[in-house]
Amino acid sequence: MTTNTQNVRNIGISAHIDSGKTTLTERVLFYTQRIHAIHDVKGKDGVGATMDSMELEKERGITIASAATFCQWKGYQINIIDTPGHVDFTIEVERSLRVLDGAILVLCSVGGVQSQSITVDQQMKRYNVPCIAFINKCDRNGASPFRVIEQLKSKLGHNAVAMQIPIGLEVDHQGVVDLVRMKAFYFTGENGEVIEEKEIPDNMRKMAEQKREELIDSATLFSDELTEAVLEEKPVSEELLKSAIRAGALKRQLTPVFMGSAYKNKGVQLLLDGVTELLPSPAEVVNTALDLSADEAPVTLKTETNLPTVALAFKLEDGQYGQLTYIRVYQGKMAKGDTVINVRTGKKIKIGRLVRMHADQMEDITELPAGFIGAMFGVDCASGDTFVSPGVTLTMTSMYVPEPVISLAIAPKDHKAEINMSKALNRFSKEDPTFKTYVNDETNETIISGMGELHLEVYIERMRREYNAEVTTGAPQVAYRETITQKAEYDYIHKKQTGGSGQYGRVAGFIEPCEEDFIFDSQVTGGTVPTQFIPACEKGFKNCMAKGPKLEFPLTNIRVVLNDGASHSVDSSDMAFQAAARGAFLQAFPKAKPVIQEPIMKVVVETPTEFQGPAMGSLNQRRGIILGAQDEGVMCSIEAQVPLAEMFGYSTVLRSLTQGKAQFTMEFAAYKQVPQAIAEEIAKKAAEKKQKVA
Repeated sequence: MTTNTQNVRNIGISAHIDSGKTTLTERVLFYTQRIHAIHDVKGKDGVGATMDSMELEKERGITIASAATFCQWKGYQINIIDTPGHVDFTIEVERSLRVLDGAILVLCSVGGVQSQSITVDQQMKRYNVPCIAFINKCDRNGASPFRVIEQLKSKLGHNAVAMQIPIGLEVDHQGVVDLVRMKAFYFTGENGEVIEEKEIPDNMRKMAEQKREELIDSATLFSDELTEAVLEEKPVSEELLKSAIRAGALKRQLTPVFMGSAYKNKGVQLLLDGVTELLPSPAEVVNTALDLSADEAPVTLKTETNLPTVALAFKLEDGQYGQLTYIRVYQGKMAKGDTVINVRTGKKIKIGRLVRMHADQMEDITELPAGFIGAMFGVDCASGDTFVSPGVTLTMTSMYVPEPVISLAIAPKDHKAEINMSKALNRFSKEDPTFKTYVNDETNETIISGMGELHLEVYIERMRREYNAEVTTGAPQVAYRETITQKAEYDYIHKKQTGGSGQYGRVAGFIEPCEEDFIFDSQVTGGTVPTQFIPACEKGFKNCMAKGPKLEFPLTNIRVVLNDGASHSVDSSDMAFQAAARGAFLQAFPKAKPVIQEPIMKVVVETPTEFQGPAMGSLNQRRGIILGAQDEGVMCSIEAQVPLAEMFGYSTVLRSLTQGKAQFTMEFAAYKQVPQAIAEEIAKKAAEKKQKVA
């Protein structure tokens, strides 16, 4: 295995649902000779796409877990991660982008920039990942690549520029004109593996020259040499133009756009050339770690094998040989038999078996140098752990993990199912940071929480299939919260006298709404509350935040100010002040006009224009606020904010309203106050539940 990282590319393929990510990856594997037959995503042949190795993925024709593979193209080694498009599996995209150096943003030439493309783009921005765009499905009716380029500019703010123009669209889509080389490329042969290079058709020459001018114009910003050549009217060489485009792409200030149709095997090889020519090698990307011994000061890592090792575990899988941990090595190397330390736990680990992944098959390797992605077996760790050489105190920054928004109660059918269920839950929560599970103390139910209905549905289905755990599910629970709307004062004395030393503590101050979850502000002067008891007061108040006194939802956005109090020289203790804080909170909370808040989701419905009315009506019925609707050719996209509580079972309703032609995506937007009538209903249900438990 070479250690020259100049020829390595770590890239991800991400996009909106059904833009053709997995089909594209399938073609890439075919042209790089990793697979010798092409399978469809919704496989008629019952095989399914190579990258969708999970049974469920093949059935539904969607990608659930991101899959990693490795291929070679013209002397370059490319690690590809195919990521899911559904917002419920956001964490899969998030963790993939965390370890990648570049990405391909796939867009549908009909759908254009859709809601999920926007989310994926924000994730790329968060990790500063340079990307090239690929406009897929140019063979579909209504294909309009240049409209998509305009949307890239207007909706995502990309400086998008066409690298190619399509030769024919829809049924007549035959190939592309390469604007850098100014040649036409046609893809023939059974699977488009024969590339024919010809002169540009006469009827397209004018357009090609005009688009090439635009490309050169955009690229001059990134190369003085190119600007000079343009000013002196010299011919622009391929190399000069490519290096300028590459400079712009690496800074994320230029997005080169490729075109084609993965399903019809057109344009994929040129996209691969684009990956090798325009996206960064691991050495060109700045990766930083935090130095734990120097107060988390950032340290820049170098892609060199002779330095101490720093590697990140970004994904776990339970394979037939035990836990498989995907790792990306940032500095140094991981070799068989080496000892590394898990920074989070401080435990020493000896590396046994190292492999390079190809979807669910693997090849053994002896070492993994800096800049490469691979996997190791039999190491107990969690997603996001950093591994380092002994004596190094660096840790990689962790990933952004969104909070779960929906919960379900699940119960096993019998004792055997109970054992299997706990095994499954253990593994799923370790694999997926957005999937949480806990037992409710009062009702003794097992609760699972996640990012959406589909997310939980998939996990319950996996429990049945992979663990043979038959479970029944309860009604979905929404993560409500409580907060206060006005300032309220408290002055509370806690005293208890029962033989021996008693308990005494007085606290006074006020609570008020604030922007953050919880702020404790001590303004005690003159030692009325001795300094050593102030942390106990804070702890007492903080413990009250877990459950509201009335409806037992978590509390949020509360600032507690402590400005007076009293203590007793013998009877005061930490315990007394904690109890005083709890009493004070219960005294002030009802006076602060508490309200219930609910999660509001950003919902985007994409529907044929003729069903726009019914789709909008269905959102209005669900207490939705429609923010806007845009016509995009034959489709119309409606954006709304709808309470999560009203969205259960919406997919069935939407399908029946639109003859199954519409789809929707939703993601968490914000917490907002619940209307009075609904708040009363929630309070009534909470009271009934309490009685049941009692």
